[in-house]
Amino acid sequence: MLVLVVGPSGAGKDTLLDGARAAFAQEDGIVFVRRAITRAADAGGEAHQPLSEAEFAEAVAAGAFALHWRAHGLGYGIPATIARDLAAGRIVIANVSRTVIVEAARRYPVHGIEITAPPAILAARLAARGREDAADRAARLARDVAFPAGIAHSVVQNDATPAIGIARFCAVIAALRISR
Repeated sequence: MLVLVVGPSGAGKDTLLDGARAAFAQEDGIVFVRRAITRAADAGGEAHQPLSEAEFAEAVAAGAFALHWRAHGLGYGIPATIARDLAAGRIVIANVSRTVIVEAARRYPVHGIEITAPPAILAARLAARGREDAADRAARLARDVAFPAGIAHSVVQNDATPAIGIARFCAVIAALRISR
């Protein structure tokens, strides 16, 4: 199963993914995807495979990505190697854009996990990370994209401590592991 993690900027996706990655580190049946992003390795945020725009375009043309999209001026890609893990019966967890959910669901068995938090918390987190100016933060906060209808998903409220958010997220992953 491909687990698609989505949520607004500032919801804490990276924090919860990092915590779950550590919690499930000994689980052979759970794989956390490292995304390729057209962003420098030292730009902050998640650990990712940094690519130049030219390298990203070459990877897209070569079919190196199972899913790819553009958002906030950057290119993002999920490696095509996830097909191997899915074929082996593993749960593959990937941080994606909502724009690729329907495409992913056409190609793979999927379950979405939507991480969210109240608007005031999102605004405070975006300001604290300092990666965008006020106009960019406002644009991110104004985005309101619904989860696609008809695709199974769970919602994780990340409105407390990181430990509580990680526990909530891990509980959803554990339930998916049991249900498959």
